[in-house]
Amino acid sequence: MVEGSKSDEKNPSHFRDIVTETIFGFVFWSLFYAFGPMIWFYPLNELEISGYEVYVVVWLSPILLIIPKFLTFIQNKWILNLLRLIMVACVGSFQAPDTLTRLQILALGNFVGMLQLSATIFSKTNIKRSITFWGLILGYFALLVGRIWFVSVSPAFNDVNANTAVVTVGLIACVDRLLLSGFDGQADDIPPVDPKQTPSSILTGVAFGSLLYATQWLFGEVSVVARWSVTGYPSPGPAPNPWGMVILLSLAIGAILFSDTIVSTSKIWWLLGLIGFLVLFYYRGYLSFGGGVLLALYIMSLWPSMLDQVSCTCPPITLTIAVVVYLVEIFFWVWTVAYNFVPGGVYTREHTDYLIGFVMLSLLVGFHLMKHSIRTYSFATFVNTSMPSKAIRLFLGLIILVGASGFVYRIQPNEYGHQLGEHKQFSAMVWTYHFGYDNRGWPSLERTAKLIEDTGADVVGLLESDASKPFLGHNDLGMWLGERLKMYVDFGPATKDHTWGSLLLSKYPIVESQHLLLPSPEGELAPAVVATVNMSGHLVNFIVVHMGNDRDDLDRKLQAEQLADNLANSKHPVVFLGYVTSAPNSRDYKHLTTVGKAKDIDSTDLERWCEYIFYRKLIRLGYARISHASLSDTEIQMAKFRIPDGDDYVDNDKIVKKPDGIPEHVRFNSR
Repeated sequence: MVEGSKSDEKNPSHFRDIVTETIFGFVFWSLFYAFGPMIWFYPLNELEISGYEVYVVVWLSPILLIIPKFLTFIQNKWILNLLRLIMVACVGSFQAPDTLTRLQILALGNFVGMLQLSATIFSKTNIKRSITFWGLILGYFALLVGRIWFVSVSPAFNDVNANTAVVTVGLIACVDRLLLSGFDGQADDIPPVDPKQTPSSILTGVAFGSLLYATQWLFGEVSVVARWSVTGYPSPGPAPNPWGMVILLSLAIGAILFSDTIVSTSKIWWLLGLIGFLVLFYYRGYLSFGGGVLLALYIMSLWPSMLDQVSCTCPPITLTIAVVVYLVEIFFWVWTVAYNFVPGGVYTREHTDYLIGFVMLSLLVGFHLMKHSIRTYSFATFVNTSMPSKAIRLFLGLIILVGASGFVYRIQPNEYGHQLGEHKQFSAMVWTYHFGYDNRGWPSLERTAKLIEDTGADVVGLLESDASKPFLGHNDLGMWLGERLKMYVDFGPATKDHTWGSLLLSKYPIVESQHLLLPSPEGELAPAVVATVNMSGHLVNFIVVHMGNDRDDLDRKLQAEQLADNLANSKHPVVFLGYVTSAPNSRDYKHLTTVGKAKDIDSTDLERWCEYIFYRKLIRLGYARISHASLSDTEIQMAKFRIPDGDDYVDNDKIVKKPDGIPEHVRFNSR
């Protein structure tokens, strides 16, 4: 038990301190989670290692603590507040004029953020350590709740107004720390840890790095577990809204009720966490989601005791090793998906199981098998106030309540009520979406929504759409666009399936779907959605697919064969919205159109390369190619169709480029 100083008696609740530390925790996590996607922007555009990955070294700033008295220097009240001020100011990177400047400012923010974290969790003040621990945890929950209200997007990096608001609140917290005398500057006499009870800095660093990564990997946004569990219609599994609330509650319960050292350090508790992880990974639907709930309880329960353990070790060794382990794990996860573009990818291909094994083994060896010191800060008692204090519990409860309110505010109707209309026509579009980032690396969701509204598309196939990964920002593009546009969503293959995503949005109910991982013996996995949509009583099939790269010839051949079977065997009218990676009249193109018994929306358009629209049992009305402008690196293709009254119909083979004489309801938006 840690005894409090006399100054603690003056303010036993420390509510003001808790609030400001929560703000700093929110800022820290916002910067930390935003940095990876900003680095990833460069290799994403160049499809290879770009060199900008070297910026991750800023996370290794705690290695500077090896310099004698450097820790004492950054713990000085004025230096510490300078670090906080710089960290908060760097959130404003969102308003930088260009991508590189934004990356550099984010890098500075993370460099300083890690130093600020080091100064506080190794503080010479008992109460400061304790409140820092809980402020970091509460800040994490505040970020999760903020993302609920901003529909999975980090509030600090959603738009200029929200970014300015976060910076302003952060600056107020900095001023508060300067005005509040004594708290940052006071030092208590902390007795040294008994050498027999001192945990290994190396093993603790490995465990802390794995905990840091696992928390971001699976719980950096409350929709992620649902996207790991998703399956096809009619039973797609738990939807992120409202089932994300279950994840949020599980994390909170884990942090408060299951975080007692006796429970959190138990080997049985570790075994239950492992079972939850394996169920989440190997199963689908609600059972998989249940595994994620158990894992949420386990992962969050470790944080208080883990921070205690970290604070009893050698700062530069523990934090440096933690960052190295975190980086190895996040790069390994990238390698499991991007194996076709990176060195050594043949060994990491689709091997999330290796990563799960390493994370859980690290936690077992570096945490559960360690001898834990009897000295604790997370659960200390300061002048009759036990940590986590009543104020901390109430504040967490308030944060969770705000999160629940966000889900209630965003609740969606069971049916959107769109009707096909008297002409029985609909429009479909395909677009390689680039994970919701524009060509400068800024979020493009709202501009995308306005673009889709302008096109009037009834069904949208989005490729490169799975951003529910830590290095892509954990933005749930399907949920965001579905709620904004009032459209039904089929997320496509699960995030854990090692693809870049294939997503279907529809104004009309999706009654059945399959998620396919097409044959890919050589290259990256090719995701596909085969869905049946009920258009006011008319069933129409849609195939949304991203085929393999042009250099993987065998992959494309096998994929074309399977997709042709899907096309040919469709009982209903069918529309193919795909990224084929082949030229018009190529082998794969011919296989899809001949064996698949499908027609090209415009066989005279020989300038296409990747995106194609094929169809059968429908009447063609129009076709358009829309420039990507700055939203993506590929264009949009659209088609309009009429559903025939029966099998006895004549397709429209006439090509007209001028709108004169074309009925208004058939024309595309002139914008």
